[in-house]
Amino acid sequence: MRAFLGLGSNLGDRWAYLREAVRSLPDVVAVSPVYETSPVGGPEGQGPYLNCVVELDTELGPRELLAVAQRLEAAAQRKRGERWGPRTLDVDVLLVGDLTVEAPDLVVPHPRMWERRFVLAPLSDLAPELVPSGWEARVAGEVTPAGRI
Repeated sequence: MRAFLGLGSNLGDRWAYLREAVRSLPDVVAVSPVYETSPVGGPEGQGPYLNCVVELDTELGPRELLAVAQRLEAAAQRKRGERWGPRTLDVDVLLVGDLTVEAPDLVVPHPRMWERRFVLAPLSDLAPELVPSGWEARVAGEVTPAGRI
């Protein structure tokens, strides 16, 4: 099944956290370019994020992918505090085939992904057919290409 995870980091060695997370993921097919972005929401004064999207070809379902995401965040010593606050690693389950989930702890497709340039830009690099045409004009925010993992 084709699945997509969004990864971001704005604390510590951001590149190292992203590289280790990608290296630790199962069933990786492709990794988008990395983009540097300003934080969306959260406290003022936090640093910019590095963001990318990873495509998987996996038998894991949404709940299993959430568990993988949480393990990766724990390995990066992510501390959960303030909503949209700075973090060493954030891993979001974006899409899992055509499956939908609506639970208190997991919503797939990710409910805010269509509003976030830092998700849509790297997703469109990997799967332009999944991103609505004209999205660039409808989504606020800036992304700057930062390199590749």
